[in-house]
Amino acid sequence: MASKDAVKSSVLEELTRSGQHRGMKKQISVVLATTAITLVGGCAMFQDTGRSALVGNWTNSMGTVWVIKADGTFDVDLKHHGRRDAWGTYTLQGDQITLERTGGVKPKGCEGPGVYKFSRTDDTLQFTLVSDKCKLRQKNVLQSWKPWKKK
Repeated sequence: MASKDAVKSSVLEELTRSGQHRGMKKQISVVLATTAITLVGGCAMFQDTGRSALVGNWTNSMGTVWVIKADGTFDVDLKHHGRRDAWGTYTLQGDQITLERTGGVKPKGCEGPGVYKFSRTDDTLQFTLVSDKCKLRQKNVLQSWKPWKKK
């Protein structure tokens, strides 16, 4: 019975003679390169999620400024005049946000909470309606939001 070392040596010699080891090295290199490219490319496509995706100062095409704070509260400047017109609290569950007005402007039909799904890609925050009876809130929230910097 041949020893394990002799068998390994014999197999290595055969691979070297046949050139198969070069082909295997090339296949392994291709697989590693493909994996690296996929991982790097995939990182660029990840969206921000959770509280970190929302916290900040935002504005939409209507000129509304929305300050979303890490403590679960928000302020809204509807008229973009530097003063909050409405404020409230929010809660998160995955990619769903529930907004509750606690003060300021209270348009007719805006007594209850508004529930939306959200997503953020780069510098755009977008919401889709789950349920909300408040038409003014819908009109504002459903706009695309971009970061806003105080001048």
